[in-house]
Amino acid sequence: MRICIDAVPLLVRSAGVKNYLFHWIVHLRRLLGEDQVRLFPFLDRLPDLDHEGSVAGPSGTLARQGLLYALNLWPNHAWDWIGPPADVFHATKLLHPPRRPRLTATLHDLTCWLLPEFHQPANVAAEKRFAAQIWKRAAGLIAVSGNTRRDVVRVLGLNPDHIRVIYPGVPEPYFQATVAAAAATRERYGLSRPYALYVGTVEPRKNLDRLLDAWRALSASVRDQFELIVAGPEGWRSTATMARLRSPTGGVRYLGYVPERDLPDITAGAAVFLYPSLYEGFGFPVAQAMAAGVPVITSNLSSLPEITGGAAVLVDPCSTAEMCAATGRLLTSPSTREQLAEAGRAAAQRFRWDTCARQSLDFFAKIAGRA
Repeated sequence: MRICIDAVPLLVRSAGVKNYLFHWIVHLRRLLGEDQVRLFPFLDRLPDLDHEGSVAGPSGTLARQGLLYALNLWPNHAWDWIGPPADVFHATKLLHPPRRPRLTATLHDLTCWLLPEFHQPANVAAEKRFAAQIWKRAAGLIAVSGNTRRDVVRVLGLNPDHIRVIYPGVPEPYFQATVAAAAATRERYGLSRPYALYVGTVEPRKNLDRLLDAWRALSASVRDQFELIVAGPEGWRSTATMARLRSPTGGVRYLGYVPERDLPDITAGAAVFLYPSLYEGFGFPVAQAMAAGVPVITSNLSSLPEITGGAAVLVDPCSTAEMCAATGRLLTSPSTREQLAEAGRAAAQRFRWDTCARQSLDFFAKIAGRA
């Protein structure tokens, strides 16, 4: 079975989707072979994952983005002739995929429909165009969570029989991370005090301002003992939030973008992981924290109750008081943190990339008529 995957998100600065695509491709290739999992547009070699840069270098990225732009201008069949032969084409950005392979795609979330105010208008328009041209005519779709599948069926009216839920994985270093092993990395970042941790892009949907308000409302004794560490790149419409993060007050430290290789250690070293997002299709940072044995406080909305599976403290992300109270209780109760950490590690076993890859190959085989 030959699969061609539209890997254009690997050419841009991104987080969740890029993380998903990179690890998914690596594990599919381990099972099926590199020659049987080809990448559009002409992306065969994958270097280490870097959320801040392209996998193709400046000139290679520009050329491939130009090719995508040309192929997306109008319906055409150019990729039928210049692309590798395939039984299945898995689309992410290409609006006019080749005709011969069966068409599939991944459903990550429906924020452009449910929370359009958290996206640039051009991104909303592009996502809706992609849904109309790809999702609605695909032979099969992968949803990263049951919540995403339900949202797509409810909002867009897609056939639920065409959508299979396949959970993404968590990279193996998170499962192997320990507080002791993380000591050298924490020292390199100057993390000498106990800390609570947030990891994610600084953007309105992540609800970071309410988290900062909740942290400020904690008792002075708790803030004297712990600091809040924020790790992640600056995102869209984040000027006011960034100004708060760069102000050296309130026991908050902003690390900026942290390379992928350092995140497991920094995560494992946290006393508590805080993630009050207003909507997640899956929630990679939460799953990664659970795998690393860190107790989690997160939102009671979207996919997050499903992903945490009863192994986290869930709060109303619109209630600063509720967030503050939960954080204070957990930081002052080592026994509760230990119980949640153990439960989180167990729940995160559902999120293994080799399992995701095997289930994905089964999905592709059925789409291609080979199962």
